[in-house]
Amino acid sequence: MMKYLKLLLWPFSLLYGGVTVARNILYDKGTLTSTRFDLPVIAVGNLTVGGTGKTPHVEYLLRLLQQYKVATLSRGYKRQSKGFLLADGQSTAAILGDEPYQYHRDFQGVAVAVSEDRVAGIQKLQQLVPELAAVVLDDAMQHRPVQPSLNILITDYNRPFYKDFVLPAGLLREPRQGAARADAVIMSKCPLQLDMQEQGNIRSEIEKYTAPDTPVFFSAFVYGAPVAIGLPVAPTQKVVLLTGIANAQPLKEYLASDGYKMVHHLEYPDHHQYSAQDLQKLKQLLQQPVFSGATILTTRKDAVKLAGPELESLTKKLPVFYIPIVVQLLGLQERFDQLVLQHVRQFQKPITQ
Repeated sequence: MMKYLKLLLWPFSLLYGGVTVARNILYDKGTLTSTRFDLPVIAVGNLTVGGTGKTPHVEYLLRLLQQYKVATLSRGYKRQSKGFLLADGQSTAAILGDEPYQYHRDFQGVAVAVSEDRVAGIQKLQQLVPELAAVVLDDAMQHRPVQPSLNILITDYNRPFYKDFVLPAGLLREPRQGAARADAVIMSKCPLQLDMQEQGNIRSEIEKYTAPDTPVFFSAFVYGAPVAIGLPVAPTQKVVLLTGIANAQPLKEYLASDGYKMVHHLEYPDHHQYSAQDLQKLKQLLQQPVFSGATILTTRKDAVKLAGPELESLTKKLPVFYIPIVVQLLGLQERFDQLVLQHVRQFQKPITQ
């Protein structure tokens, strides 16, 4: 059935892909303006609609560059605001958007900003942030008005771009050849034990679309112990999973492999803005006999909204925990780190203490 549906949608994919290719050609030829800046601008993006794990990789970069004054800039997807905003003590997930608010909560030394116009956003950051040494652009692979100094493409092990198709027949935002703009490629969400032979096979497929000598890296998610944001109780193995992310499957697989018994998955759309009614529904759910003794597990992305100023008082009454996620490079970590650090050093020196 899906095969026939893709065939029916194929003409629309050709049309959509043709438009994106024409747009890219106009940028490549200079007909459309692309601005380059005098500081390192590191873009993290993908070719695919949906979650490929960009956020944990942005966080990896922020930790890697902690010796520098760094800013992050994104459009703030589905935020309830417009224009340029620099995060401060009054910021919320609704105002900034999910991921920017998460960066703001977790990286106190990082300037976090949102702007639909990324060129103007970088210019404002240069004006407002003293000693700014680098900007990390979140989800900017297709934002051609900015010419990044380092372009990092993330692709999902479970749905690599080289096996996908352009919208609407597939999930690609542009044809696979867009990977040629990448300065480095990271295949995310890999198994921790991904062997060298499979890495080599994958690398060969990716290199069909990238520029010569573009390095390819592999990363996996490492899950930590549950962190409480609600009632100060011990987490149990019996859990209700609460998510508002693009793809919860890797987390569900981890929970199953680590001995958790998931009795229910309360699944909301990506970037869901939680309400008091949502938490009331969750409270009523836990009162049912089948859920007796269960604790609530969620993601860090969801947790920053649940523990935000609007809902914190309600969340504190529930046994809610989030599962931390960090990125682990599978070999070649030192090479990747040096690639990024040497790139930044070309522009500026570390901040003097």
